[in-house]
Amino acid sequence: MQVVESGGGSMQPGGSLRLSCVASGFTLDYYAISWFRQVPGKPREGVSCLSSSGNAVYFADSAKGRATMSKDHAKNAVILQMNSLNTEDTGIYYCATQYRGSATESCLDGKGYDFWGQGTQVTVSR
Repeated sequence: MQVVESGGGSMQPGGSLRLSCVASGFTLDYYAISWFRQVPGKPREGVSCLSSSGNAVYFADSAKGRATMSKDHAKNAVILQMNSLNTEDTGIYYCATQYRGSATESCLDGKGYDFWGQGTQVTVSR
């Protein structure tokens, strides 16, 4: 049972990213999915959460207005799309799952998650 992130890479300011979190060994239907990012020397930061029902999403202030999350049931995956990238979006992006989780402010604290991926590096630079 694991989740694997993909879609990272080098991007330019003002551009977009599309990250995928694919689960294997279990179905995401009953799990909330959240995205976190970390930069060396800084605390891990919660970016966004999608509730287990798929009906609610919560974004950190840094992502509000320029990010979306969605479930791809056919691929057992969750997609994070973010536009208007800036250099502060640089970091290793991790997805994590929480059984029957919700999408509220507390989902960004990183506590109580069942599975974490290995991360995908996103670098935003000119």
